[in-house]
This record gives sequence, structure tokens and C-alpha cells, in this order.
Amino acid sequence: MNKLNYIIRRETEKDYREVENLAREAFWNLSVEGCSEHYFMHMLRQHEAFIPELDFVVEIDGKIIGSIMYSESKLKDENNNEKTVLTMGPLCIHPDFQRKGYGKLLLEHTFAKALEMGYDTVINFGNPDNYVARGYKSCKKYNVCFEGDIFPAALLVKELRENVLDGRKWFYYQNDADKCCDDEEAVEKYDSLFPPKIKAWQPGQEEFYIHSHSTITR
Repeated sequence: MNKLNYIIRRETEKDYREVENLAREAFWNLSVEGCSEHYFMHMLRQHEAFIPELDFVVEIDGKIIGSIMYSESKLKDENNNEKTVLTMGPLCIHPDFQRKGYGKLLLEHTFAKALEMGYDTVINFGNPDNYVARGYKSCKKYNVCFEGDIFPAALLVKELRENVLDGRKWFYYQNDADKCCDDEEAVEKYDSLFPPKIKAWQPGQEEFYIHSHSTITR
């Protein structure tokens, strides 16, 4: 990768359509047939948990080839003490530029910005293969879980400063920004505004299902 031919900058309103189309290209048929990430982006920008200051794109020769967004969520310990954390996502790179380091650049750039803003923990739900190289670890390693002591295999935690979670048990309460995607009719209606694409099954969808439905018991 030629490190002189890209820029990382904040997303602007005029970028919205290009970024959503990028997400659609990156996620189409990846984890489910079709995708909803472009609609999620559209709705996330309007949600109270969204953080515009951490909404970045990577651009090459005037073309946006990657995007990353963040929102705020909560951790609560067993004494109901709350901690504000970042929920990362979506992160998308155009298929023509994947596995070339651009996702790493977006993550490292935004991790530094997040620290400057006072955040110290990032959480996301995803394939561990894509994130452990960037310092994410299993939620179990940090004693972070869902209610009911559920430790999902796909729940990943990144400390931006060491030992900020201090070993106590934390329950993760993600914001509800993604609930909009449960409305399949709304997703389909929004998707119809984009060029037609064929929904299809592919093996990666089963891999995603396994990751997203697995839990760690020890």
C-alpha cells in the first residue's frame, strides 16, 4: 500500500450517499442474504448515541474506500456504577481494497481521537479474526458480559488505556441504534433507493451465524 495516496478525514453530509453505497458493497451477502448496514448508517447519524467527531472516511484519489462510525453505550458493574464506552461500527472497506491495511488505519486513527476525547474502552460485536490483531480481546478476558452472565464469543473489547476495566464484572448495555434494522420493510424500502443487487447465500453467512450465536463458558 502506498501510504502517500490516501487521506483520512471526517465524513461530511455530501458523503452520505457514497458512504452508504460503499457499506452496501462491502456487506452485501456477507453475513446474511443482502444487508442492512447502509440503512443502519442512515439511521445511526440521527440517533442520540452517535458520535459525529468519530465518524471518519479514508479516501484515495477523491474516492471514498473506507468508513468507520462510533456511538456511545454503557457498562454497569454489580453495584450499578456506570461507565460510558464506545460501540464501534459499522467499519467497512470497499471489496477492492480489503486486506490492504485500510481498516487498520481507520481503527488506529480513531482510537487516538477517542483517547483525546476521554474515551478509554471500545466494544464491538464481530468476527474475532478481523479484530484481535488490533488489540481486541474476548469479553471474557475483561469480565464483560450480557445480563445473565452471558459471554458471547463475538463480543470483543479493546482497552485504549490499560487496566481501566480493573477486573470487576461489567454488564454491557449497547445503545438501541440498531433496532431500526429489525424493521425489514423499512430496510427493504431504503434499499430500493440503490441500484438493484441479487440476494444470495454464501458460506460466510454460516460462519457469521456460528460466531454470533456462540458463547464462552469458561
